[in-house]
Amino acid sequence: MDTPRRAGPSGDTIVAIATPAGRGGIGVVRVSGPQTAAIAMALFGALPPPRYASLRVFRDAENQPLDEGLILYFPKPNSFTGEDVLEFHGHGGPIVMDLLIARFLELGARPARPGEFSERAFLNGKIDLVQAEAVADLIASSSASAARAAMRSLQGEFSRRTNDIVSDLVRLRAQVEAAIDFPDEEIDVHTDHRLERDCGAIRTSIATLLISAREGCLLHEEMTVALIGRPNSGKSSLLNALARHDRAIVSAVPGTTRDVLREQIDLDGMSLHLIDTAGLRESGDEIEREGVRRARAAAAQADYLLLVIDDADGDDAVNGLPGIPILPARYTLVRNKIDLTGRSPGLLLAPETDSGQAAEVAISARTGTGVDALRAHLRSLRAHELAAETPFSARRRHVDALHRADRALESACRELWLRRGELAAEELRLAQRTLGEITGEFTPEDLLGQIFSSFCIGK
Repeated sequence: MDTPRRAGPSGDTIVAIATPAGRGGIGVVRVSGPQTAAIAMALFGALPPPRYASLRVFRDAENQPLDEGLILYFPKPNSFTGEDVLEFHGHGGPIVMDLLIARFLELGARPARPGEFSERAFLNGKIDLVQAEAVADLIASSSASAARAAMRSLQGEFSRRTNDIVSDLVRLRAQVEAAIDFPDEEIDVHTDHRLERDCGAIRTSIATLLISAREGCLLHEEMTVALIGRPNSGKSSLLNALARHDRAIVSAVPGTTRDVLREQIDLDGMSLHLIDTAGLRESGDEIEREGVRRARAAAAQADYLLLVIDDADGDDAVNGLPGIPILPARYTLVRNKIDLTGRSPGLLLAPETDSGQAAEVAISARTGTGVDALRAHLRSLRAHELAAETPFSARRRHVDALHRADRALESACRELWLRRGELAAEELRLAQRTLGEITGEFTPEDLLGQIFSSFCIGK
């Protein structure tokens, strides 16, 4: 039986400043936990009315005034964390804030870890993991579109679409397991092709969700661009030209690149993650075949592709790349080695003006001709992604989980086609568990620590 991996919060009462460091007109201190009511009683002699702002004087242990401001009390379970929560809205001076924090520590609270308030909201079932991450994304939004996408995730759009797929998956899993446990019933895994069709429909839903998740991920994280193409098309030379240093080994010998090379580049303040891959071709060499397999995997997970061809080979070089689905919206055709063909450098075809076709850029990676035009094109792609309206915000881990769930479903569909119900049921269970990682239904504790440690203190 599947069980969620979610531990409850500790019994500590935590405190933190919830406003940015520095001086300001208002500073907010937030307290959450079982001792919250006792702290309020010690400070004010009585609990304030729930969810009403009250003007109070904050005093130290000798009854000397520390500050004057508003207090708000949110009794459990109707609070952000699901625990008793108290907020102090005082004057935003660093010394005043430190004095208030010291007083709460004297009364039994402890300093909150980064993201611990949001973590407690998740652990107490007030929000799921996607919504918790959306809180941080909303705070860190660098554009209006990013803020709107984060808000849609916070309101549950991504979680709803994920849970709808999980519901379909659970129904399919129940049918498969019922066919195994009760072979005399109506559904027979050995003869009924509806199970295969349902499995394929779920894969289609995941593919659609994956497109949106990729778009939402680009609002907050680096864009990943993979360089793909046949051997000797100049991918490694282009990586070096874009990185402006010799990162990859360049050789006239085909198949020099055997592994995936990664490089971070800066495009006038925009960060881009470049991936150089092995040349795509059929090979009898075992090591080269592994390099090609890794190239395909990198291309499948990249946000965008640069398809590099030798300009002398013409358009035939684009066709028949083994194992790589080419979508016009996801790649730019880079015509390399124009120093040998005489083609004019620069952007030849822009997707904004030629709908349905991939962009084309002519360059010479060896001489650097046209590379600045390619960099400008990549900057425009990144700027377009940042400005575009997306259904919700997402993170790289969500994209990875969707990929892993799809691979499990691909195996499940294959096992159903082969009439191996027990193996199909196991793959469906793995797919359900992987999708559960997105919302936090099934989440390892170390992943929780990694996620919430990136939050600001007080949130």
